[in-house]
Amino acid sequence: MKKIIKSLLILFVMFSLSPNLAMAHDYPGQVGEKLGMGIANVVTGFVEIPKTMIVTGKQEGATYGVTAGFFTGIVHMLGRTLSGAVDIVTFMVPTTPIVKPPYVWDNFHRETTYTPWKMR
Repeated sequence: MKKIIKSLLILFVMFSLSPNLAMAHDYPGQVGEKLGMGIANVVTGFVEIPKTMIVTGKQEGATYGVTAGFFTGIVHMLGRTLSGAVDIVTFMVPTTPIVKPPYVWDNFHRETTYTPWKMR
């Protein structure tokens, strides 16, 4: 009985994803990009701390950047690292990036923002 349920679940997942896979113009490229982005964000998430300290320091002053920027950077580090982990786990489903900018080194002088998860 467990084998039948497991087989039906696998078939359900395959058929539910098939319309999305058929509609994707560059599916292998999108999947590879999402996996690479996820790995990069998990590995480089800690860079959000100094990045946020620099951005906050330029906007609000050095003292505020070192104190509040540090704690805000920790929050952004967790957000980038967790969104990277989600991208790694769900890389087979092409979606838009949750984190803006998608890589920590893109637009290094812009604060990180987050967007809803959407299908491409």
